[in-house]
Amino acid sequence: MTKAIFYHAGCPVCVSAETDILNLIPENQVEVIHLGTDKSKVKDAAGAGVKSVPALVLSNGNVLHINFGASIEDLK
Repeated sequence: MTKAIFYHAGCPVCVSAETDILNLIPENQVEVIHLGTDKSKVKDAAGAGVKSVPALVLSNGNVLHINFGASIEDLK
């Protein structure tokens, strides 16, 4: 099974969502990517359909936008 990917920017909204996601999904089934510190992944996130963070990209390609921390455009 392909891992889900949780993208975030490190803001309080994102950190709270990360904690909740990791309480729901085992860590070995989700990859956490901090776009605030890994700018090289912003293009990948946008290509996957992420419009804002925090967002969870499921293994089937669906994107779940969780609350609103920052626009993907603000991270470019």
